[in-house]
Amino acid sequence: MSLIHDDHPDLAALIGEGRVVAYFGYGSLVNRRTLRTRFLGIRRAEVAGWRRFWLPRPQPVPALLSVRPTEDFVTQGVIVYDLADHLPLVDEREAGYMRRVVTADRIVVEDPAPGEVPLFIYEASADEETASEAGAFILQSYLDAVMQGFHALYGRAGLERFVDETEGFRTAVLQDRHAPRYPRPVELEEGEAALFDALVSARGATHLPLG
Repeated sequence: MSLIHDDHPDLAALIGEGRVVAYFGYGSLVNRRTLRTRFLGIRRAEVAGWRRFWLPRPQPVPALLSVRPTEDFVTQGVIVYDLADHLPLVDEREAGYMRRVVTADRIVVEDPAPGEVPLFIYEASADEETASEAGAFILQSYLDAVMQGFHALYGRAGLERFVDETEGFRTAVLQDRHAPRYPRPVELEEGEAALFDALVSARGATHLPLG
């Protein structure tokens, strides 16, 4: 499936003017319903040298997805093309992460936009422990947004790959689906809730009732 048809009509011209940046999304950014800037385009992509994991936060703050440098590992996600002027807003959204440059040899993009664009990834430090090691919890409303994004773009196989390859799933999932604490919640399609719950339970997650 190509995502070219979602491009802004002036994407190529804006790239030529040096007004475009790109960043690799590996969590909620994979679901376009969570994007709050008027992005210019989005592509399925894989990045080499980073692995996704659940980054713990001291309770009562929930864990979030991040990546850390991991040689010889390939992580699936998306490339988001955005106006360079929007980068401070993205930095604000990804507060707590470090923005790193991704070189061309570490990224494979489906139908890349023409021209050279600065590409970034937001990472945690390499020595961060996982949420399961720290006893943190995951917001189900956040997890739903991420899993729906992978399901929509990569199908069942891609969704299962996300669950299988993400470290730290052996932790509690707070069941806030019907009273979302995540600020950009999504509405699930028929059957998605049961599918998502089954996959994360099989991976070792436990479900924690809200309240």
